[in-house]
Amino acid sequence: MAQREITDFNGIVMLRKDYRERDMLVKILTDRFGKKMFFIRGARKKGFRLAAAVLPFTHGTFVGNIRDEGLSFINTAKEYRQWQTISQDITLNAYATYILSLVDAAFPDGQPLERWYEQTDLALRYIDDGFDPQIITNIMEVQLLQIFGVAPRLESCVVCQRTDLPLDYSQSYGGLLCQQHWSLDPYRFHASARAIYLLRLFSVIDLRKLNSITVKAATKQELRRMLDRIYQDSVGLSLKSKHFIDEMAKWDDLLKP
Repeated sequence: MAQREITDFNGIVMLRKDYRERDMLVKILTDRFGKKMFFIRGARKKGFRLAAAVLPFTHGTFVGNIRDEGLSFINTAKEYRQWQTISQDITLNAYATYILSLVDAAFPDGQPLERWYEQTDLALRYIDDGFDPQIITNIMEVQLLQIFGVAPRLESCVVCQRTDLPLDYSQSYGGLLCQQHWSLDPYRFHASARAIYLLRLFSVIDLRKLNSITVKAATKQELRRMLDRIYQDSVGLSLKSKHFIDEMAKWDDLLKP
């Protein structure tokens, strides 16, 4: 079996599950080797020395044996910390879990993710630091569309390439239609100019340069509906973590006076 030498790597704990009586399987998003599943012997025993290092939403530097096939192994963790705000808030936890689920679904295990490791790390860091979790998640959703094989044309009208007229999104045409061509698709999104502007912005924004972003509640709801339609109709992806976010939104509506 092909395998690498013991090496250092940075990683984000994506998920973990019990294995046998005392052990655990932990999936970690690594900066160099993509997503890898690690066998952690004795992880369920009381006083296990790496217990804190493999908690959900923990990121840091690990030392381990990365195998090309099968399970990999962690020897120790050098520096690590858990995103505390995310881990203690059910809403932030839900959005962070959904982002990790999206990345998990978008890439096969073992494929180096290049910029997507940094992108995911930044997204979770922003959420932990107090940025709007839905907006950070929406940015990730829009930019991951290309990885899922869906690359909507958001630069200009797909028919005439104009940008100086009002634009709307068309599923049928796989991108934007200007007002002159709205008649081509009666089922276009009928989205507001602000929502279309943000959809276009999210497709090109560099998370490394994000300072702040504020979006009205009505526009956030519109963005949520738009991206839900794109993911359901074009990507065909249905994740439990996304369903949980939807259920939380229903709870909020019920609790409103």
